[in-house]
Amino acid sequence: MAEEKIIKAVTEALQKAPERKFQESVELAINLKDVDLANPKNRITDEVILPKGRGKAVKVGLFGSPEMVTKAKGVADLIIGAEEVAKMAEDKSETKKKVNGIDFFVAEAPLMAVVGKNLGVILGPRGKMPRPLPPGSDPAIIIANLRKTVKVRSKDRRTFHVPVGTRDMTPSDISANIESVLNRIKSKLERGYMNIHSVYVKTSMGPAVRIDLR
Repeated sequence: MAEEKIIKAVTEALQKAPERKFQESVELAINLKDVDLANPKNRITDEVILPKGRGKAVKVGLFGSPEMVTKAKGVADLIIGAEEVAKMAEDKSETKKKVNGIDFFVAEAPLMAVVGKNLGVILGPRGKMPRPLPPGSDPAIIIANLRKTVKVRSKDRRTFHVPVGTRDMTPSDISANIESVLNRIKSKLERGYMNIHSVYVKTSMGPAVRIDLR
């Protein structure tokens, strides 16, 4: 797939989208074919680190010991000490508000079971169960990567969407992100691009432009 074709489609999508008073996201709409998504094992559930970043702020929360909490200051957007986990389970309404404002969570490995037991019913349905951190590790690297990460989930639908940037990014940078996402999706499909019927790129409120995969 030629990079030029992606850049051309992205440029057209950006030009056709009316100006908005807010920062629009740019997303892909992927339409699969000949894939039995009624079977859970055929569904795509993955995460991709975008080489050029999300183009917007992505918030990351951390569950950790006192030592990890100290390391996470100035790095994570929400820091939750080990002693707070059980208390959060008691006030589900307030916890849901906190969780909804965070895109990803990480937790020190020894706390994973505690977080799962107390907050799994809140985090699980939202796709926000934490990634494990080795005890004593530096959380900065994994948090930095999560700020550039997007979730790719088809669920049981043949058409699904993936954010690949924001309107103020260059067509070249958005295209690099699109290539990374499409390459990952292709690797998850039995017949690669043969299982993709079509791909469109658009701003969140703009018209869709088809990307030529031939």
